[in-house]
Amino acid sequence: MKPADERVVDGWQDGFGPAASRVLSVAAGGYRGLLGTRDWLYALGVLRSHRLGCPVVSVGNLTVGGTGKTPAVELAVRTLIELGHRPAVVSRGYGRRTHGIQIVADAASIRLDAEEGGDEPFLLARRLPGVPVLVGANRHAAGRHAIARFGVSAIVLDDGFQHRTLAKDVEIVMARARGPWGNGRLLPGGPLREPVSALRRATLIVVTGARNANDVTEVAVAADRYAPRTPLLAARHVPTECWEVGGMKYHAVESLLGKRLLVFAGIGAPDGFRQTLRETGVLEAGFTRFADHHWYTREELHQLDAAAAASGADGLVTTEKDWVRLRRLPVPKRPIYVLGVRLVLLSGETEWRAAFELAAARPPAA
Repeated sequence: MKPADERVVDGWQDGFGPAASRVLSVAAGGYRGLLGTRDWLYALGVLRSHRLGCPVVSVGNLTVGGTGKTPAVELAVRTLIELGHRPAVVSRGYGRRTHGIQIVADAASIRLDAEEGGDEPFLLARRLPGVPVLVGANRHAAGRHAIARFGVSAIVLDDGFQHRTLAKDVEIVMARARGPWGNGRLLPGGPLREPVSALRRATLIVVTGARNANDVTEVAVAADRYAPRTPLLAARHVPTECWEVGGMKYHAVESLLGKRLLVFAGIGAPDGFRQTLRETGVLEAGFTRFADHHWYTREELHQLDAAAAASGADGLVTTEKDWVRLRRLPVPKRPIYVLGVRLVLLSGETEWRAAFELAAARPPAA
């Protein structure tokens, strides 16, 4: 039998049985009521979004995990740098062991490990040297701290779509090309954090895992209904680097072509990673899925190594985010390859750039 978390994820995508659906529908109804109350309070002005005095770009989604937000945050930061800004990244830091506002990285170095800062903020700090990365549950306070401490001129929010206390100039919503809304239900009966109608708040909708520039059909149906004037961009994740766990021995991505590798991943939607591996030429000898943000143990790596041996695999392969959560463990007998990716736009580059330029041109608000 599958673990409970896997059964829940499968149910979110494909639906639950009648009995579970009835129970979860009641709970989802309560959640929908809370969201409706919040929207009503914002519409009345009882709740307000507060500005920071510099452009704020948010990257988020409507579903629980698995849309490639982290590479999109990296692309947003690089775009702001190209426009002459000094950006900082602000994240909640899911799963971190610290509290309050923490500086994961400053302009000179990484200051917190993944355990203290969270796996995704640590990964962003590694991918964006010289860019301050901060974590804090209160994004407004963390953003103010970034401005005061580092003199940054723009803020990029990681996973900020549902965080409405902070006013945003660019609201980027990520969605998968296939099965973007799962079973179409709100938490806990489905993967939706908000109704799909919340797309109307988006500045840009980015469809990840697209095979080509026109592979946006499923998301386009919802966008045409709720956000017909919002640009719809197609994107995919492209491998950029490959290395071995332990000695950090780098390999050309092309060296993976034809290798039989056991794939494992603890991310929200691992099927996208598996597709990237197939396109890279990896022959999948087996696949093991872990929960999103899973921290690996020595015993689990031993079991994975044994499974690779049993399948006749040349080694194992995982994501860069998973590497963050296992890099301090002893290396097993067979090599574990890590594949790093970046987000590449297949369409909508003009609209992406224009949204950032417009935000950068707005006068600062107090």
